[in-house]
Amino acid sequence: MFQGASAITLDAKGRMSIPAKHRDALAIQCEGRLTLTKHPDGCLLMYPRHVWEAKRDQIAAWPMSARGWQRILLGNASDVEMDSAGRILVAPELRDAVGLGREVVLSGMLTHFEIWDPARRAENEQQTIDVGMPDALSDFSF
Repeated sequence: MFQGASAITLDAKGRMSIPAKHRDALAIQCEGRLTLTKHPDGCLLMYPRHVWEAKRDQIAAWPMSARGWQRILLGNASDVEMDSAGRILVAPELRDAVGLGREVVLSGMLTHFEIWDPARRAENEQQTIDVGMPDALSDFSF
């Protein structure tokens, strides 16, 4: 399970180093084979390949009324592999699509990761806080 946030700097070629705390798990779980795609909230999703393949099959089975969402998620999917230094290449098209610069935040979401521009992530979190706790979480206690 992946959790926690890591501040990462992309190199000049757009490569991102996977933090050591996740690198070994990804090497074991999926041999460093990952899939990146665009998320409508303005970040990238990064899945271990086997997790993505199950998700991809679910998305492919959606009805025609969800064709636009299929285009967003499947049409932007990019398979990548960690190199020997534990880095992945984030394609320029994906970086541009969500406004990633040199500084990014990798956020563990249990089965996958989100890759955010730090300012956009902070803005998204503030909007979530401003809206307040949804009714579905009314019984949850911290």
